[in-house]
Amino acid sequence: MKHSLKIVIILLSMFFITQLIGIAVINQYSPQVQQTIDDQGNITNKTTYNLPYGMDPPEGIEPKHTLISIIIAIAIAVVFMLILMRYKAELFLRTWFFVVVTLALAITFNAFFPEMRYTSLIALIISIPLAALKLFKRNIIIHNLTELLIYPGIAAIFVPLLNIWTVVLLLIIISIYDIYAVWHAGFMQKMAQYQIKKLKFFTGFFVPYLGKVEKMKLEQAQKSPKFKNKKIKINVAILGGGDVVFPIILAGVVFNQLGFVQSLLIAFGSTLALAWLFYISKKGKFYPAMPFISTGCLIALGIALSI
Repeated sequence: MKHSLKIVIILLSMFFITQLIGIAVINQYSPQVQQTIDDQGNITNKTTYNLPYGMDPPEGIEPKHTLISIIIAIAIAVVFMLILMRYKAELFLRTWFFVVVTLALAITFNAFFPEMRYTSLIALIISIPLAALKLFKRNIIIHNLTELLIYPGIAAIFVPLLNIWTVVLLLIIISIYDIYAVWHAGFMQKMAQYQIKKLKFFTGFFVPYLGKVEKMKLEQAQKSPKFKNKKIKINVAILGGGDVVFPIILAGVVFNQLGFVQSLLIAFGSTLALAWLFYISKKGKFYPAMPFISTGCLIALGIALSI
């Protein structure tokens, strides 16, 4: 294995745990059919998901139309991000991410205690300081712990808008985009470096580690005053947020349409595919993770549909 086994295990564990949390959160926001009587006395069925903060999707929305809207929204967000990076709009970007992180955390926390009074308000009160700590005070533990909870909240918003086949199309499109963005255009690397160096945070899992040379320099710095103020370059292993959230969306849709066991297959399939990517990848190089993760998801989906 090209990467440190310890780092790989940490990343895979965080990825898989996030998938499981995502399934649990989506379970709390499973569709509920309620019968209502209109003014003419007709009985109609209304599907609700009990998402907080007015995030329930409108009635009668078509998944194929939603897919187009999501793709357009992603494209706009990427272009917008690149423009803001060009003009060094760090304050705006931090504020934007603060709002998104707070909302995502609050949706996840709200799912933990669905029957509690004022749950949505309490979830928001808990989420605001966590989002502030994450974005404005660098701490690797808080960063990764909040990452475990952010993507389930984001996925819970998108799951009601899609069906299995629109998610499959979404995974294929995102995989093609990921290949282009990493191996051809190269702006995914630029976005990651900009977040880490300028914004001082990263949207995804972030695990620093020391190689043999760095460990030797650190030991020298501890023993000799000569090396005390010398800067030591630390390597980092990263996994982007999109690589985490998209398999959760598929697992959530599968959970609602096929069941719990089938959704677990998606979580296992995506994790095994990511493990394979780590096995064949080389240290210091960027790889588009989505094509590998999507392949694992689709193989797992094929198994899920057959049982």
